[in-house]
Amino acid sequence: MNCSNGYTDHIHCLISLGTEQTISKVIQLIKGKSSFWINKNKLTQEKFEWQDEYFAASVSESKLEATRNYILNQEDHRQKKTFAEEYDEFILKYGFQKFG
Repeated sequence: MNCSNGYTDHIHCLISLGTEQTISKVIQLIKGKSSFWINKNKLTQEKFEWQDEYFAASVSESKLEATRNYILNQEDHRQKKTFAEEYDEFILKYGFQKFG
């Protein structure tokens, strides 16, 4: 049940982890494989590199469809709010500690 989509400065992924997988290992694979592919195909003028940080949160099964729709409609969301605005609202709403 994987789903991904992004905008100009970030990407959202909905991933179901297997019992032997960790979030950090999956992020490492996503970043490594995608960086290699982007650079191999020269999709950017400069060498592409991901930032070191990432954010991960669990989603209850009852919210999977809403989360999937949110991810698939990123362009619509970005016309209403920037990623930074939405991120700050999310952090505040759910009581996460903001880093950086």
